[in-house]
Amino acid sequence: MNLDLKGKRAVVCGSTQGIGKASAIELALLGASVTLLSRNEEKLKQVLQELQQLSQASHNYIVADFADTADVKKKAEAFAASQTIHILVNNTGGPPAGQAIDADIDAFVKAFSAHLLCNQILTQAFVSGMKKDRYGRIINIISTSVKIPIRGLGVSNTIRGAVANWSKTIATELAPFGITVNNVLPGASMTGRLEAIIKGKAEKTGKTFEEAKQEMISEIPAGRISEASEVAAAVAFLASPAASYITGINVPVDGGRTGSL
Repeated sequence: MNLDLKGKRAVVCGSTQGIGKASAIELALLGASVTLLSRNEEKLKQVLQELQQLSQASHNYIVADFADTADVKKKAEAFAASQTIHILVNNTGGPPAGQAIDADIDAFVKAFSAHLLCNQILTQAFVSGMKKDRYGRIINIISTSVKIPIRGLGVSNTIRGAVANWSKTIATELAPFGITVNNVLPGASMTGRLEAIIKGKAEKTGKTFEEAKQEMISEIPAGRISEASEVAAAVAFLASPAASYITGINVPVDGGRTGSL
């Protein structure tokens, strides 16, 4: 199986923590040159140092805030003018919890912009290089909610579904150019976002954090919450040459929790 990513450059969004950081590490270990993208430069510098210790490939970073689509577009296009990007990992933090019926319109607009519009901007900036080299991997970190909506995550459920359908659409459009587009759907993975969700549930139900956490674990056939590196392993495989004929799919990494095929 060919998992070698030497000579390939990846851009990994939201890569200073959680699944984004874990994905950057896995891609670097397979030989890719990684460009980290996030809004916090100090954290970017810290992760960059980690990558440089793990591999001899050239790594760097871009400072950009997904709340500012104009800035994302400007910096992505400038970077694409000097670098060919072969792998794009679209990943950003999910919207706050809450019911869809109670959400302000602005919450939907902000989430749509940060998730779908920034994905579109980055893809448009980097796709020319992918086409030229006949190698492209666009991997979107979404959620199992695209299969079964998750209670209490109304805005997230809505926006993630939009991203999944956008992904399927461009997968069809880009397949003739050797470019694959796939979605990785994390279940319960111990990240800062999941900790916040568990804390919110605990406060609403009067339970302790540990009680709320165990309640979540009880719904997972594997009997545990995943590590971010386990989700990143799926990202790394889909980015590899071995996954060249896999496109337009959703890959749940959830310990069997999602109750659908």
